[in-house]
Amino acid sequence: MKVATGTKIVNGIAIGKIRIYKAPVYEISDSLVDDPIPELARFEKARVKVQEQQHALYEKALQTAGEESAAIFEAHEMMMEDDDLIDACKEIMAEQRHTAEYATRQGFDNVAQMFREMDDPYFQARSADMIDLKNAMLDVLFGNDSDSMQGTEPAILVAEDLAPSETVKLDKSLLLGLVTREGSSNSHTAILARSMNLPTLIQCKDITDDWDGKFAILDGYNSCIYIEPTQDLIDSLTAKHNEDLKKEALLQELKGKSNTTIDGKTIKVYANIGGPSDIGAVQVNDAEGVGLFRSEFVYLNSKEDPSEEEQFAAYKRVVETLSPKLVIIRTCDIGADKTIDYMNLDKEENPALGYRAIRICLTRKDFFKRQLRALLRASAFGNLGIMFPMIISLREVRECKEILAECKRELANEGVKVGEIQLGIMIETPAAALCADELAEEVDFFSLGTNDLTQYTCAIDRQNAKLEPFSDTHHPAVLKLIRMTIEAGHRHNTWVGICGELGADDTLTEEFLRMGVDELSVNPKSILPLRKKIRSIDLSKS
Repeated sequence: MKVATGTKIVNGIAIGKIRIYKAPVYEISDSLVDDPIPELARFEKARVKVQEQQHALYEKALQTAGEESAAIFEAHEMMMEDDDLIDACKEIMAEQRHTAEYATRQGFDNVAQMFREMDDPYFQARSADMIDLKNAMLDVLFGNDSDSMQGTEPAILVAEDLAPSETVKLDKSLLLGLVTREGSSNSHTAILARSMNLPTLIQCKDITDDWDGKFAILDGYNSCIYIEPTQDLIDSLTAKHNEDLKKEALLQELKGKSNTTIDGKTIKVYANIGGPSDIGAVQVNDAEGVGLFRSEFVYLNSKEDPSEEEQFAAYKRVVETLSPKLVIIRTCDIGADKTIDYMNLDKEENPALGYRAIRICLTRKDFFKRQLRALLRASAFGNLGIMFPMIISLREVRECKEILAECKRELANEGVKVGEIQLGIMIETPAAALCADELAEEVDFFSLGTNDLTQYTCAIDRQNAKLEPFSDTHHPAVLKLIRMTIEAGHRHNTWVGICGELGADDTLTEEFLRMGVDELSVNPKSILPLRKKIRSIDLSKS
């Protein structure tokens, strides 16, 4: 038996044969051509086909992984229209007389290298997107359109690394688990693996070609994979796997049950979503409402600034379908790691601390008002909460409320019906947490965005994989700020929820309940496991 270790992305047990996947390697000649016209035509035909493929992957990701993961392929689709990239490739064909294959390799590799050399970790990560698109172009140009990565039998897929498009193409019915030599916990592949709840191990450096076809057990709980395990190990881990399956079945029995502790404390458990396509996940997983609708995906999934009518249609669909459940929609949180070409945002040396979220909205009033008017109109069709992100001061909250009031007056003058709304803010900066008493007097609720709160409190860029060893999501300073915020909110009759990743961390659930948190908003697939955890807690015991 051999044992190889790595970094786990998703817990769970996968048992079966290994299938090693290797991306095709193409021999590309640097010989010149007499006539570049046919090469330009081949390149353009391949570009259009790859763009169509990316759109198809977007549609598939919507169904299998949700709006946030699907946005990867929306970005890829737009990249395939980038004038600088396309012109550079055409220049290599037209002026240097190289083949379409050579021009693709050089042009896409040059842009990938440019991204790699940037200081910003977000743009460094875009290098992988460019390589993914290059490989898609070469597949088309070489006539290799086969998606056969997995064979015909269920297996544990092992690879050097997987591009986002390769991950989405996977047939989950044939996929027992996933192991890669490279990758990071913040990579697109890791995000997609979590969305599919697939046992996954990355950074497994001991992979060898002779694993192919061998029987193995991927143990996500212990961050390892056993190659040709002993019978005793097979028996024990098979029992663990069967126990997991039974737990999953038992979770379904929790549908319709309350999120109430043994001693009688009830807490709301809501879902985080990225758009209307996630409504089904909210309902299937029995969420009591939506604690975070990331409205920026309405913008990310549009090739131009979405109109008031387009936004209204998206918000109305969610609010109306889920009524009377509360749907909290966060206003546009663009900037930092989420950029949009049509907004013409300047590149910044430190975008996480830069021009983003509410700072954009308050300096682009017409842009902000379009969204607020759409939200107010949608409020007539259900139970809506509006939440402002990246707040650091009382002045910002009051300015937001003034603009919101202005929109209400405009709609009233137009005879447009508006419903009652709850108004809240994200607490995701130390400044907001420390000023929570003053802020609570202005709003109905707080929602703690623990991802950014941890980043800003600990001075750890959460997009930078090199900083993972220094990151501590349970840092006492972060937990202290969470407690302070909850206590401040309650002093002013403002309810407090958590919508960041820590909300689904069941090692902190009891601590959050003891702090007095009123609501937890998590990925839809985490709702039933979280309900089970809540119902097992007895707060009367010290």
